[in-house]
Amino acid sequence: MKKVLIMVAVAIMAVTGAQAQVMKAADLEKYAMERYGDKWIDAAKNLSTGLTLDKNESLTYQQVIEAPGKTKQQLYVALNYWATATFQDHQSITLNDKEAGCIIITAPIIDIARHTGTVKKYSVSISPVIRLDIKDGKVRVTFTVQNYDVLSDISAGWLTMAPLGDDRAVFGDSKRKKDDKTNAYLFDEHWEIAQHYPFVEKDNKKRTCAKALVMTHAYSNAILDKVDEALKNGIVGNEDDDW
Repeated sequence: MKKVLIMVAVAIMAVTGAQAQVMKAADLEKYAMERYGDKWIDAAKNLSTGLTLDKNESLTYQQVIEAPGKTKQQLYVALNYWATATFQDHQSITLNDKEAGCIIITAPIIDIARHTGTVKKYSVSISPVIRLDIKDGKVRVTFTVQNYDVLSDISAGWLTMAPLGDDRAVFGDSKRKKDDKTNAYLFDEHWEIAQHYPFVEKDNKKRTCAKALVMTHAYSNAILDKVDEALKNGIVGNEDDDW
C-alpha cells in the first residue's frame, strides 16, 4: 500500500510540475468568472473598493495563516515541498532560507487578458512575487504585483492586421516577426497597475486592465488557498510521521 501511495504522490507532483504554476490561464479565467462574473469592468470596479496599493504603488495582498502546534521547521518543510512541487522551474524560487524562515517565489502566469484594438493586439501577463515568512505556528503570505507585462502586436489590430505569410508582419517592438515564439517572456511594455483602471477612471486600456485586475485578484486568492491547503493537509494528504 505504501508503494502505491508513493507512486500516486509522484504522479501528482508530475502533473503539478508540468503546469509550472498553481493553475493555467484558462482555469484561472473560469475560477475568476465563477466568483466575480464575466463583466470585467464592473467586477474590477467592485473589487477596487476593497483594494489599496502599497507604498510602491504595487498591488499587494497579505494574509497570516495560523498553524497551531506546528513548529517553524515543520512548516518550512511543508512549504518547501509545496513550492518545489508546484513550480517546475526551480529558478522561480529566488530565495529559500530555512534559518530565516523565508521562501520567495517569482513565477509568471501568461496571457491572463487579451484585447484587439484598432492598431494593436495586447496579451497581458503577470509576474507576481510570492513571499512566505515562517514562524512557529503561523505563516505570513505576501503576494505582490507591480506591473502588467504586455506583448504588444502592432500587426494584429483591426486596421493593421497583415495577411498571413506577409513578411511585413512584425511583432511588438518590430524586432520580432509576427507569431515568433522564441522568447515568450520578452515583454514589450510594462503597464503600472496604479496608472490604469480601476485606479485611474479614464483609461484607454480600460477593458483590458479591468480583466487583468480581476484575474490578478483571483490568482492571489488561488495562491492563498493552495498555501493554506498545503499547510493543513499537505499536497497529497499523507505527509505525516506514520510510515
